[in-house]
This record gives sequence, C-alpha cells and structure tokens, in this order.
Amino acid sequence: MPDAQPAVNRDFLFSLLSQAAPSGCERRAADVWKKEAGTFARVSEDHYGNVYAELGPEGAPTIALMGHLDEIGLIVSHVSKEGWIHFLAVGGWDPQVLVGQRIRLLAPGGDLLGVIGKKAIHVMDQEERTKASKIEDLWIDIGLDGEEVAAKVPVGTYGVIEQPALMVGNRVVSKAIDNRIGGFIVLEALRAIKDLDLKHRVVAVGTSQEEIGVFGAHVSGYRLDPVAGIAVDVTHETEQPGVEKKKYGAAPFGSGANLSVGPMNNPTLLRQLTEAATREGVPYTLSASGRYTGTDADALTLVRGGVPTAVVSIPNRYMHSPSEMIDERDARACIDLIAAWVRGLSAENDFTR
Repeated sequence: MPDAQPAVNRDFLFSLLSQAAPSGCERRAADVWKKEAGTFARVSEDHYGNVYAELGPEGAPTIALMGHLDEIGLIVSHVSKEGWIHFLAVGGWDPQVLVGQRIRLLAPGGDLLGVIGKKAIHVMDQEERTKASKIEDLWIDIGLDGEEVAAKVPVGTYGVIEQPALMVGNRVVSKAIDNRIGGFIVLEALRAIKDLDLKHRVVAVGTSQEEIGVFGAHVSGYRLDPVAGIAVDVTHETEQPGVEKKKYGAAPFGSGANLSVGPMNNPTLLRQLTEAATREGVPYTLSASGRYTGTDADALTLVRGGVPTAVVSIPNRYMHSPSEMIDERDARACIDLIAAWVRGLSAENDFTR
C-alpha cells in the first residue's frame, strides 16, 4: 500500500531542514526559503540575514508572520598546535548532547567534517566519571595534522551537528526543527492565501539570530512597522517523560497549534485566533507564559510604538538536540490557523487590549 499523502509540503520542508544554518550564518537556509517564496510572492532580504516574502497591496497596513531560520551551533575559538579545535556554543546547548557527535564545519575553503572528542571513560579517574561534560572539556577532531587544521579552520568558523533529516514512523526528525519549522509554517501559510484579494500587505519573514537574542526580529520588525504580527516557534510536546503538564499545559502530538497566553501576548489577537480555529475546525491548545515568551514575538511586541503579537507553536520533542521530533499534522494545523486568521481580518482592525 502506498504511503498516505503527507500533511505538508515535505520536499520543501526537508530541503530547509537539511541546510547548515546556525545563528549569524543563516544564508543557506535563507536561500532555500527565498527560492521557494519566489514561486508565488515578492521577495527581498536585509543586511542582517532576514528574508521576506509578501503578498497584498504594497501600501496597505502590514501583517508580519515570523519564523526564525537559525539553529543552534558552534563557533571555533582556538586551534591548538596539535590540531584540536576548541569551540564556544552558539545558542543554548546541553553539552551532554554534543558528546560523540559528528560536526560539519562551515570553513572558508569548503565544508569539513569532524567529530567531537572527549576523554574516554577508560582513562578517567573515578571522580571524573561522575561529572557531566562541559563544553570547555570537548574539542573537534577533523583528522588532519595541526598545521593543516590551522590553515583550513580559522577562529570564527561556524559548525553544526551533522545529522540528516528523516521520517521516524509518522514523525519528522531533524537537528534543526527549532526553528526551521517556524520559517516553513509562515511561508506555507502565506502560500495558502496567495489567491485571495487581501486587504493587508502580508509579509512572511524568515528571521535570523533568534537563538542568541531574537535580534533578527528586532531588525525586521522595525523595517516592516506592522499593525499586528504572529511569531511561529516550537513548544515542548507534553507526553514525553519529564515535561510537566502542570507547568507547560497539555500539547501532545496531534493536538494541533499551540497558542501562548500571557502578559506579552495581545488578548484581542489571541481571541481572533481561537475564533478562527473554532470557525474552521482547526485543533489547538493553550499554554500559559507568566512573563515573556522566549520567541521572536518578544522583540516584535516592543518595536517602535509596540506591535500586537501572538505566538503560534508546534509541539516538539527533544528540543535543542540532533533528534528533535514533530508531527506533520500539527504543522498543518499551524498553517491552516494562520491562514484562517488572515482571511478573517477586516480592512480596519482594533487590537486594543
């Protein structure tokens, strides 16, 4: 029996996920995103690594849909005379995840593959065996002598985990779900409304440098000056061990789009999203945030005179690891919800709290 039709555009998704694009070095993912966007929308980019796709009247009030394209990575800080490559984290790593991984270095002369080195358990003393690894205790080995490594790998070279995207059962697994999936969703939502007579200029943005401080959202939000915006990111899938529903709410695989409720989220926009979901039968869940959301929405909310924002998230297992996992049905729900919300907007909207 042939496989069921994928719930989403899997070819585009896997092309996006396969790119090496850590924070500050998003070019490869941005190029894939922009090429896809160019098949149905007006495209542009800025100097900071953000890419834009837009539909609707150019002079109309702007609606921003943001999903960041960067993934967590590494940056080379020192190369020893023996050829050991030491590095710093780019974004939030659990160092235990790095132990034993293969690494792709985005070197000036072409990509180089290496492995993360660590002292073997056989040569550790008893106390060392009980301690968690720290990044400063790890290194990258690319299998070359010291002089050649120094010539090929300058300080400042970026690296990412070398793992392919793949289907595991009915789920998508990748090192870059967070948050290549957000960039995917906002562009697919834009595609879903491409044949509408839009009342707004609707701009999907593949943002840069979210993982190190939501910096791309600051730049792109200021440039667009939107009347409202949605940030799409990942949230913790709550059926996995160790994720407490009493803290994160219930967001299991198959539950649809997850909407953030909290002080920085605009309640009028949230109500519009829940009404759109109910109207069109799109599944969703709610999760509370007591302060900020930890997404691009935090930056967009405070741009210029302030922008009403909402956060739409997709449940994700094993966040910030080489094996992040999502369910395509939830991605579909996020796409459908955002498109339904845009379709329901009137020419004049009051987002007053």
